[in-house]
Amino acid sequence: MLFTTEFMSDLIHAVDKTIKENAAEVTTLDQILGDGDHITNLQRGINALKALDAEIAQLSWSEAYLKTGMTLLTTMGGASGSLFGTFFITMGKETKNAAIINQDLFTEAYIQAVAAVKKRGKSDAGEKTMLDVLIPVADLLEENRLAPATLPDLLDNISLTAISGMQSTRDMLATKGRASYLQEKSIGHIDAGAKTTQLIICTITAELKQHLAD
Repeated sequence: MLFTTEFMSDLIHAVDKTIKENAAEVTTLDQILGDGDHITNLQRGINALKALDAEIAQLSWSEAYLKTGMTLLTTMGGASGSLFGTFFITMGKETKNAAIINQDLFTEAYIQAVAAVKKRGKSDAGEKTMLDVLIPVADLLEENRLAPATLPDLLDNISLTAISGMQSTRDMLATKGRASYLQEKSIGHIDAGAKTTQLIICTITAELKQHLAD
């Protein structure tokens, strides 16, 4: 089944709904470890994308990824805006000139996008950041190349991997950002960026599964 960029509008609005439903929980997490403004910044970026969804629906996937990345980069602000922006801009560059984005191309683009986020944030897995969700999903996609699952099963596995990655940040020592100043006191709390990244990934996989079932 082919997904056109018109489907991007459904994804944007679904993510918006999920983030609103979980805003209080994420804000509490961010107040413990960060500046407390992660949700505000994220919602600013999502609202900017909602205003552009009709335009995005007319673009190619590469152009849509680039537009999404530049919009998040310029409207969200803070570290999260830079990292989310970098992710989608890299997705756009990696899929340039592709008429169709098949599973293999998406996997390669995603892996390169995560690598770009690692480079931009000067971070890696195990440092209590969004990468603790992004990297395990990248690893899963790479493993799926060797032993392909059906698309519904892969989507389920992606969701479970994202949840596991998010939960793993609870027992990590923060070494990046404001949370690193708390040192051992950062242990025992889930990272807000990891939480919203997991929520976004799980929302997208759920929307994809629903679209496949329709």
